[in-house]
Amino acid sequence: MSETTSEATGKVVWFELPADDTSRARCFYGELFGWQFQTFEGADDYSLTYEGRGAIQPGNGLKGALVYFGTDDVDAAVGRVRELGGEAADAEEIPGFGRYAQCSDTEGNPFGLYQAAP
Repeated sequence: MSETTSEATGKVVWFELPADDTSRARCFYGELFGWQFQTFEGADDYSLTYEGRGAIQPGNGLKGALVYFGTDDVDAAVGRVRELGGEAADAEEIPGFGRYAQCSDTEGNPFGLYQAAP
């Protein structure tokens, strides 16, 4: 990673909650935390919650939250994950937002890396 790091580096910056029934999950978290949701343009079943800085998405068999950690250089962080024995997909762009990569640690726990757009 770069020698100069932002305050977000290594901190949770985004999460995704998988749900078999996204409507039911939105209702649950809306009632529990007062979250309000907005559908992400182009993905009807991907509901953003800005209060929680995350989203609810179709589960497709997944269970458990996927947490994204901030980084100033997602490509360098992907390389470091691999060097340390974890697995990492190549980074992908989210147009207008930044870049991300899905990874797993040495114990098989999934997580993501996220670099905000400049």
